[in-house]
Amino acid sequence: MDLQIKNRIAVITGASSGMGIATAKILAQEGARIVMSDLDKKSLDEAVGKVRSEINDPERITAIDADLSKAKGADVLAEKVKATYGDAEIVVHTAGARGAAGDFLDLSDDDWKETIDIDLMSAVRISRAFIPQMQRNGWGRLIHISSENALQPYEEESPYNACKAAVINLTKCLSRAYSNDGLLINCVSPAYVKSPMTDAMMEEKAEEMGKSIDETVEWFLENKRPHIAVNRRGTAEEVAAVIAFLCSERASYVNGSNYRVDGGSVETAFG
Repeated sequence: MDLQIKNRIAVITGASSGMGIATAKILAQEGARIVMSDLDKKSLDEAVGKVRSEINDPERITAIDADLSKAKGADVLAEKVKATYGDAEIVVHTAGARGAAGDFLDLSDDDWKETIDIDLMSAVRISRAFIPQMQRNGWGRLIHISSENALQPYEEESPYNACKAAVINLTKCLSRAYSNDGLLINCVSPAYVKSPMTDAMMEEKAEEMGKSIDETVEWFLENKRPHIAVNRRGTAEEVAAVIAFLCSERASYVNGSNYRVDGGSVETAFG
């Protein structure tokens, strides 16, 4: 399918691994000019090299490192994108982290603030920095990443749950505010996808339980994510395929929606 995004300027945060790099590969193959952004420059440069190796015109891919947990991080990124390629037309915000986890009563204000800065305020900052660029184009696609946790929260991850629920609400708010400017703003909610974040969770749990990673994943599916109908972890590529569609001209009548890519994990039909 031709996504009709050739030469569109796309910015992907959290691009050094997981859904970020998987999305970068698809959009690059579709002919977009891409800025890949992440916090760690070394891992980001390695990711850019991998994406460049899969296309004929590697100069279409560049790296700009940015710390989106800081108030000015998104603004600096937006300025550098404009100086490099021009105004962004597609922005995919995959950057995030699990943040503080544990018993609700043990979590401090600082634990909450750290998670909010990473998982909610980064989405606010990215939106605020790039919406004006897309408005100038009269065309734009902004994709935020939420989680199954927003609809089916897990008790040990209350800050993350709350932030991801807020991201869905923010997405809907922005989609209503800026649709007349030619912007389509949507959200994707994965569940238990293989990524550095879930790998770290499994490694921690495996050490705690004295099991192998494979045994721990099997235990986790059975005991912590029993509603995943396909009974396996998802892949970054499966999520990226949905993200890429929402970035495209093909998704021209999709706005303010939350797409669950969760293998059936969310138990209710109407979440």
